[in-house]
Amino acid sequence: MIKYPILKNNAMIGVTAPSSGVPSFLHDMFKQACDRMEKRGYQVTVGDTVWTQKKAKSAPAKVRADEFNQMMADESIDLIIPPWGGELLIEMIEHVDFTSIKKKWILGYSDTSALMLATTLKKGIATANGINFVDVRGECMDETTAMWEKVLSTKEGDSVLQHSSSKYQKAWDHANPTPCIFHLTEETSWKTVSGAKEKVEGRLLGGCIDIIRHLIGTPFGDVKTFRKQFINDEPILWYFENCEMNTTDLRRTLVQMKLAGWFEGCSGILFGRSDANDTVEDYTAEDDYQDLAKDLGVPVIYDIDCGHQPPQNTFINGAYAEVEADGEGKGTVLQHFRT
Repeated sequence: MIKYPILKNNAMIGVTAPSSGVPSFLHDMFKQACDRMEKRGYQVTVGDTVWTQKKAKSAPAKVRADEFNQMMADESIDLIIPPWGGELLIEMIEHVDFTSIKKKWILGYSDTSALMLATTLKKGIATANGINFVDVRGECMDETTAMWEKVLSTKEGDSVLQHSSSKYQKAWDHANPTPCIFHLTEETSWKTVSGAKEKVEGRLLGGCIDIIRHLIGTPFGDVKTFRKQFINDEPILWYFENCEMNTTDLRRTLVQMKLAGWFEGCSGILFGRSDANDTVEDYTAEDDYQDLAKDLGVPVIYDIDCGHQPPQNTFINGAYAEVEADGEGKGTVLQHFRT
């Protein structure tokens, strides 16, 4: 049985940095995000870890975990959003008090994926792969990004529909900020390995594949027990986004996931857009997707709105989803908050 938090009006957002904090020269940018969210009606409380960054992390692992545990235990905090991802969240995960985790949203992506997936797998509490806190500092939000509020406000038992974006951001251009933060210049096109229309459904699990692969073989990556304990062995619909891996590293990772049993009961795979996926010799990202589809005998949809080339759909780990690519570049994500 999956438990779904809900986003309330005037919610208190706890911002903590389980991975990277904000270096001093970017503090003003972060404060802008706080001001913007308060103008939107939210309350914001910021942890000490947010303001520091040294040795590729905001603070020592135990300090990061303690602050997260405190925010999770604090009844006045309704959801937790890190400022952004980073590199070394994996260090703090063994210090997280999973026995006391409350039913409140954790929202983020990139390095935060490990914490969110572990929370859903161990506790059956839905978590949200979507924006980071600094992503909402703009005067406005594009339609795809703005859906995070509607998705997190969905009641248990209800459903929420999202559409593919019209355009996406190929690269950051910090020197020329836009009112909506992102530079959406490229035509979005969801693709399928089959080249035809595809519809897949199942319980969503996933995140940044570079990060969540490190949960394999640990107490925080027990997919088999999750399926038995929380979803009655329903099929899993995996979604991944690749931040930094080349195509053969991605292939090795996908094979490892298969050998570890992560793809048992898999109904389909979704891949986000990526500016990584560097070709090794003549082995391309499309070869990765085709080989995985052949290995598993399931549909594969790729270049969806997920990951480091925004905007992003908000994917809920644990929700039952129906995802459709129409074969002409457009797609939909219908998520059912089914227990």
